[in-house]
Amino acid sequence: MTSVLDQIKQYTTVVADTGEFESIAQYKPQDATTNPSLILQATQIPRYAPLIDSAIKYAKDNTGSIDEKVELATDKLLVNFGNEILKIIPGRVSTEVDAILSFDTEATIAKAKRLIGLYKEIGIGKERILIKIASTWEGIKAAEILEKEGIHCNLTLLFSFPQAVACAEAGATLISPFVGRILDWYKKSAGRDFSAKEDPGVKSVIKIYNYYKNHGYKTIVMGASFRNTGQIEELAGCDFLTINTKLLEQLHSDTKTIKRNLSPESAKALYEEKVTFDEKGFRWALNEDAMATEKLAEGIRTFAKDGAKLKALLKERLSV
Repeated sequence: MTSVLDQIKQYTTVVADTGEFESIAQYKPQDATTNPSLILQATQIPRYAPLIDSAIKYAKDNTGSIDEKVELATDKLLVNFGNEILKIIPGRVSTEVDAILSFDTEATIAKAKRLIGLYKEIGIGKERILIKIASTWEGIKAAEILEKEGIHCNLTLLFSFPQAVACAEAGATLISPFVGRILDWYKKSAGRDFSAKEDPGVKSVIKIYNYYKNHGYKTIVMGASFRNTGQIEELAGCDFLTINTKLLEQLHSDTKTIKRNLSPESAKALYEEKVTFDEKGFRWALNEDAMATEKLAEGIRTFAKDGAKLKALLKERLSV
């Protein structure tokens, strides 16, 4: 019997959403994504200690203040994890820019280039890296500049159609609409659960996917942040899906037959007029969407908080 995971892989590129190498090797995804929260969790696992030791040594071997060395050690640690992941997967790994830079275009560009430079030092070309950036206006503008320089970007923390439109118009390589976090908001707001078919997070990704296919955008749609396998099954056929270890196991263990729900052909039957957003229009549209506004801000705060914890851990080690 063919597993649900293998059925999905027939039409969708499956991406592992984890910092744990063993899980990546087990489920054989094409790509992998990480974020500050996942890396922070992984640093608590003893077998990954050599990656931290390497980052500490790298920072200590460079000149600069303690804060500059902490930044360098943090970046090097992200690259160390990315490097190990790339030994397992055939595709690309997403490495995230510090969330505290989410409203600073120039600083985001500089950080992206430093991460690409650190990968280059160990012989990894930029074609195997996606720089992960929050889908703020400033982040989208940074991605637009980076893409023109051949640095590919994954626009994350995406909760709304205006964000998706702006990312596509900026020429972003990939977007990560957060299905589960959208569902979380609506469950709390409505005081009830939603079936997979009526799931507002699923519907959001379907709308974005169909719009992109109708208007010829090359930006990859990668559904992310899933809460259950039903959400994933409803999005079978989406360009990419990034899935955590728990749900990968459930999909791997299930042998029921599923159908493809998204395709460029089916998208043509759901035409939607093309729209565009300048900065004012983007900010207003985002402001009018309470869910997207709240979840974007919450996501940035969460990633920034975990990023700060990671830096505190490294600072303690560098101060010894």
